[in-house]
Amino acid sequence: MSAIHPFVVDIPQPDLDDLRERLARARWTPALPGADWSRGVPVDYLRGLADYWRDEFDWRKAEAELNRWPQFTTEIDGQRIHFKHIRNERPEAKALLLLHDNPGGAMGLLDVIEPLSRDFHLVIPFMPGFGFSTPLTDTGWTVPRTAAAFAELMTRLGYDRFGSHGGGGGANLSLELGRQVPDRLTGLHVNAYVAMPDENVDGLTEDEQRRMATIDTFMRDGIGFNIIMSTRPQTIAHGLDDSPIGLLAWVVEKFKEWSDPQADLPEQAISRDRMLTDVSVQWFTATSGSIAQSYHDLAHDPTAWAPKPQVTVPTAFVVAAGDVTVRRFADRDTTVARWTEIDKAGAYLAQEQPALLVDDIRAFFGDR
Repeated sequence: MSAIHPFVVDIPQPDLDDLRERLARARWTPALPGADWSRGVPVDYLRGLADYWRDEFDWRKAEAELNRWPQFTTEIDGQRIHFKHIRNERPEAKALLLLHDNPGGAMGLLDVIEPLSRDFHLVIPFMPGFGFSTPLTDTGWTVPRTAAAFAELMTRLGYDRFGSHGGGGGANLSLELGRQVPDRLTGLHVNAYVAMPDENVDGLTEDEQRRMATIDTFMRDGIGFNIIMSTRPQTIAHGLDDSPIGLLAWVVEKFKEWSDPQADLPEQAISRDRMLTDVSVQWFTATSGSIAQSYHDLAHDPTAWAPKPQVTVPTAFVVAAGDVTVRRFADRDTTVARWTEIDKAGAYLAQEQPALLVDDIRAFFGDR
């Protein structure tokens, strides 16, 4: 089962026609006067974005961009894994594994591929159950199991040593690799890492207090999506896999809430086309259910909440304006080797500020 197969994205035209027809006959919920983003995605905003998706968004252009870079599938631990693999023209170049978050998927890394490919061999997989790494063959794809699969992927591609970058969920996967295969890693680079606080909160800086307040607000007012998917993933999947409007609202809300806090609308941080590429891949692959299942697996994995050993692999952090990472908790969890704070962007740094992210990755891995 170690064979590697070339892969090309090629969505049948009837699937595109079906999407446009569904968007055209959407049944819209009535708008409530005065309802803003604090109650969810406003109706008028969503209708405008849906019209753009139906009439102006060019899927074939997005598809060509997805196919610009070599991509493949292979089976690991009984599961199909889809990945991009871009070899640098220098055989001695370092290998770098790029791990995505949700939403965003591997599409969220598109803007960093070309510049990073000048310096590294790149491997960019979809997590099991996401995008083209489907269909799921079983449950139980926890962070440790997924990290082990990606370590095997790097072995299969011939990379005994490699670095790893990840944002959000990809950051958690990168740190888990640091626990499982520390001797194989040249370093870890992460953004949007959620270092959960403990009782040691005295002496926090003003910025750190703000980040702690953001965590508190999220736990009170923003965690509903997580609770739904981690408790009843199959139920929410029925709606998201059948309604493109429902899926669009579900995904774009996260782009709004987790991108640059200074942006009034999500497209002020991430372009409409980038957001719709992500939503379209999720729609065409019908992966809302399998993505939700991953939240369920995480929530019901007892090892996820158990104390973990400190990661000894040197780790670089980029902390954006919307991030909640506090240095003392990062020091607790990892071996911090580089710390960069920026006054813009949010969790989707590879889409919001790709040049800043590329520069920081290059600076960190340059001597490793």
